[in-house]
Amino acid sequence: MMGSSVQPDCLFCQIYRDGDHVRKTNGFAAVRDINPRAETHLLVIPERHVETFRDVGEFPAEEAERMLEFVADTAREAGLEDYRVVVNVGPGGGQTIFHLHWHVMGGSMTGMPG
Repeated sequence: MMGSSVQPDCLFCQIYRDGDHVRKTNGFAAVRDINPRAETHLLVIPERHVETFRDVGEFPAEEAERMLEFVADTAREAGLEDYRVVVNVGPGGGQTIFHLHWHVMGGSMTGMPG
């Protein structure tokens, strides 16, 4: 589990473990957003439970690099050439689930994700 700090009551920890994954590799999973704001709207969820992007330094450098590569590869494998990657940070930034995650959105969009 790569030094994971999985939280049993965290929705995204549960989705990482048992969700309907579009894509998964050691340490990261991608799922379809249940409230899509774009034609293609995927969430990339790291296994490591880090509450917010502010704490991204908790990822060892190699793991952070793999996470960014996973985000880019997920977009490519979804057939997206032009797309948006969004990370909401804190309640004022629209973050509603406090487990770091990346929104990968392509095609026509209906607004910023929550």
